Amino acid sequence: MKLYRYMTGPDDSAFCHRVSQALSNGWDLAGPATLTFDPVQGRVICGQPVVKDVPGDYSPDIKLSDY
Repeated sequence: MKLYRYMTGPDDSAFCHRVSQALSNGWDLAGPATLTFDPVQGRVICGQPVVKDVPGDYSPDIKLSDY
């Protein structure tokens, strides 16, 4: 099955490390990153879609961060 995640977070090194960790764990980029500005918090928020092929059948109970 193919799993999909849309990772989000502040535009900082911690977000880049989270995406790097996902890539190191076998996830692949699934499109371009996105940016938006949160005027309430006064910061830029990043988003990055990633996908991963894993064995088994899909269930909504799957915890994506376990992969």
